[in-house]
Amino acid sequence: MSDDSPSRYDRLRHHETPGPRNSLWHWPETRHPLRVVLNFLVVWVARYSPSLKLKNWLLRRLGADIGEGVAFGLTATPDVFWPNLITIGDDAIVGYDATILCHEYLQDELRTGEVVVGERAMIGAGAVVLPGVHVGADAQVAANSLVTEDVPPGATVAGVPAEVVDAEG
Repeated sequence: MSDDSPSRYDRLRHHETPGPRNSLWHWPETRHPLRVVLNFLVVWVARYSPSLKLKNWLLRRLGADIGEGVAFGLTATPDVFWPNLITIGDDAIVGYDATILCHEYLQDELRTGEVVVGERAMIGAGAVVLPGVHVGADAQVAANSLVTEDVPPGATVAGVPAEVVDAEG
């Protein structure tokens, strides 16, 4: 967000997953299967619930830090493996079918990172936010964008990958 803050890549934790196949084959070694099943069921209910209060309550039970007045749109999907790495500031909006990922399974490693969405920030419908990204307060992410880097406070980003289109908001 500021020029001296670490990049998303610098904030990611790297977990080696040596073996004959890609890292996704090792998911049961990286996260307990029962935890993933529980997370999946709770996230599924939250995705389809029309109640914003219920969504926030459920996500908090999974360890996500959800501020007051946060609104998750229908089918918005928080990370199923590590929802506890999500922080969303007061009055932020995560739009319809948006996805917040806190993990990346790659060929030889798993990367995890906290996603922080600032107060009154807006994540547009269908957008994807990658692990380690920080979205500043009052920032806007356009619909269907892929957020691979931090979004400065008050900025508007759009595209794949998302780029700043308006620095003032």
